[in-house]
Amino acid sequence: MMLRELPPTPRAAEFSELIKKKVEEVKTAGGTRETVTVDWNEQQAHVEVVDLPLSGLYFNPSTHRIRAQRSHDAARDELLEKDPWCAESQDYLRFLLKASPADPNIRDTDFDKLRESLEQFGQNDPGLVTHQGVLVNGNTRAAALHELGAQSMRVGVLPESFTWADINAVELSLQLRKDHRRDYSYINRLLAMEEQASLGRTPEQIAKEFRIQVKTYHQERWILSTIRELIDRSKSGGGVALRLVDWEGAQERLKELHRLYVKLESVDRDQAEVLKEWRLAAILLDFSKTDVRHIDEEFLTEGHLTRTLPATLAEASSSSAGQETVSIPGLDLAVPAASSAVSQARALNDQILRASAAIRSEGSHLLDSDKAQGQAVLDDAKKAFDDAIEAAGRSARLRKRKQLAPARLAEACASIDQCVMDLVQARTSRNLDEEAFDEAVLKLRVSLRKLAQQAGKGLPTPGDGVAWLLEAAAAEGRQ
Repeated sequence: MMLRELPPTPRAAEFSELIKKKVEEVKTAGGTRETVTVDWNEQQAHVEVVDLPLSGLYFNPSTHRIRAQRSHDAARDELLEKDPWCAESQDYLRFLLKASPADPNIRDTDFDKLRESLEQFGQNDPGLVTHQGVLVNGNTRAAALHELGAQSMRVGVLPESFTWADINAVELSLQLRKDHRRDYSYINRLLAMEEQASLGRTPEQIAKEFRIQVKTYHQERWILSTIRELIDRSKSGGGVALRLVDWEGAQERLKELHRLYVKLESVDRDQAEVLKEWRLAAILLDFSKTDVRHIDEEFLTEGHLTRTLPATLAEASSSSAGQETVSIPGLDLAVPAASSAVSQARALNDQILRASAAIRSEGSHLLDSDKAQGQAVLDDAKKAFDDAIEAAGRSARLRKRKQLAPARLAEACASIDQCVMDLVQARTSRNLDEEAFDEAVLKLRVSLRKLAQQAGKGLPTPGDGVAWLLEAAAAEGRQ
């Protein structure tokens, strides 16, 4: 995502003159002047704070706070891109600033808390504004003040020479301060990292600025790349597609997917790709984090989803599976296509992606019959995944019970090993309670006898460990 210089605001020159007068009045008025500190180009600048009319201030169309949410309404976003200063575009920004990041159709409770705070205590911290009247910091506060009927807002005035690259850098530095109260939503953080990379910043620099590890930065870039790929794959003939905002709230599930994918990719890439497609489908179908975790290597090996997929989805996935080879354009070469299992997993996910896009898109021109068909696909997929995940859960609990006895014995061995060390130390310090120790050993003998009795049942050919235990118990019984 490359930065671009936006056109001047309406009456930009007139508003710039008003700001200059306000700043000059503050400087010549005497007394204590209010300033705000701005981090810029690895140095700090102290800018004057003035009181400006709210009616002359513009919401920032490039703010990182609602970058992903702009995709909520494609038509209004397109107008915002063409004419960011018109009333309709500014109203759309105002709407998004009040909305929940995960679902812009819902009003954000954090916005209401901010509004209540401003109503009760007034504006504590100044915003930041350009000489053209564009808010760089304080967009949400301005939206709340508008609702409260305020006439003006306290803002620090940035230098007149600031470019849009400078403006975005200042806003980002303010957001990433540890004491900032309201974080960007997850997708907006990903977009901010992408923007910094487009400016030539290194992964190390970006990771330091966002206060994360470099490996976490690479994970976040992989997640955003995957989301963009899924949005592209969700496009259908009706012109609808998924939006960036549709992936808000999936942060932890996407991070766990990346960790699983990295673990499996070097061992079995096809297995990693299949599980990636299935987990992404489950995330889109809004399964919980604990449910999605069941989609693992055992889930694939045991074929849970294969057994629960309805014929309509299974057949469509099989018929859409990729060809055996793929030709490279411009070269007389063909390379192997994705395996049948990977192609089928992608085809299944593509159906779910397109159906989700049809249902979630706002203001689309799809026919009701197309939406009904999409809903039917989602309902069938939801039930298939639900049944498969439930079966995987039962299988996992059974495996856990099978592994419980060996795990208990391993814990007992560790305790005995620790007992050996404790026994040596007690003898060295001559404080061993020999009578208590002897009683504990007798209890151990009884426990080993019970273990031998159960271990010998139903095992015609016991292994070396069980054979030793049976022989020791038999020998002890002959004494």
